[in-house]
Amino acid sequence: MLSIGAPQIKLLEKLCNALSVSGDEGEVRRIVLEEVKPYADEVKVDALGSVLVRRHATSRDKKPLRVLLDAHMDEVGFMIVNDEGEGLYQFETIGGIDERHLVGKQVIVGRDHAIGVIGAKPIHKATADELKHPISADSLRIGLGPEGKAKVGDRATFATKFKRVGPSIMSKSIDDRIGVAILIELLKHAPKSIELCLSFSVQEEIGLRGAKVAAHYFEPDLAIAVDSTPARDLPDYEGEENVAYNTRLGFGPAIYMANSSTLDDPRLVRFLAETAEKNKITYQFRQPGGGGTNAGAIQQSRAGVPVVSVSVPHRYTHSPISVSRVEDWKNTLNLLHAALNRIQPLLVKSRA
Repeated sequence: MLSIGAPQIKLLEKLCNALSVSGDEGEVRRIVLEEVKPYADEVKVDALGSVLVRRHATSRDKKPLRVLLDAHMDEVGFMIVNDEGEGLYQFETIGGIDERHLVGKQVIVGRDHAIGVIGAKPIHKATADELKHPISADSLRIGLGPEGKAKVGDRATFATKFKRVGPSIMSKSIDDRIGVAILIELLKHAPKSIELCLSFSVQEEIGLRGAKVAAHYFEPDLAIAVDSTPARDLPDYEGEENVAYNTRLGFGPAIYMANSSTLDDPRLVRFLAETAEKNKITYQFRQPGGGGTNAGAIQQSRAGVPVVSVSVPHRYTHSPISVSRVEDWKNTLNLLHAALNRIQPLLVKSRA
């Protein structure tokens, strides 16, 4: 069984603290390239900026199974769209951000990580009607102070720093830096019997774009999207049992069956569940509902690809700080490692 120790925690911290909002994923890309090059047989940065990695099979099989694993490097955030002078900047949101999270939050801006704050009219000046509604992003500004400098097109994101707190990790961009960290670890322990293809993809948060291109490049026999999924597992507001959860912290990797972009291949769903049970790995099924992963784009590439998604659950998605459990991360890593080591071509050879 693979473990999560100080080196893995340190790498995830480095990944989460990076600023890599959709369309400008360079900071995470540089970390990924540094980590994967010693272990890969092929490394390529494609035209969109995704990092594509291949590790050849070393067994004597004439045509080894080609398996693609994908994790996206980008995060939700902001783009500077106008310099209004005196250190004030108009911005647009990138990806699905709840505007209720924005007012008063500290942000980092641009490649120098300039510190700013998202400012709004003070409560003393707000009308009673204004206080009844969330403040829209178009009426907010990022303030860097008179000495602050930013350029139109610069990305910005929440300034929250990674923390390990007991059994939990807390950070911005756990979605999906935890998936990136898992893929790097799997490459270091790649099985010999398959051709392992890894896509560290861009622009997932704005339409699953990088993964579609990566799937065309690799032409995999099957694919697994490795992501981080919302855990709607807090107690019911009325004090009743929460029966509407989709995933729960502490219950292991979430194997998808269906979401807004994909009906996951039932052969792969069963295979992952059986693998977890054989290896005594705690797991859960992600309950069907909204949201999607890069599996939706990979599935429809070329002549079609059998896909399934596996995610680490976390609370407070697309907010300044999310919370995950280290044990769920570890169990997700070990489920995928065990699956890659026992997967056979017959699994996806026939739909009969």
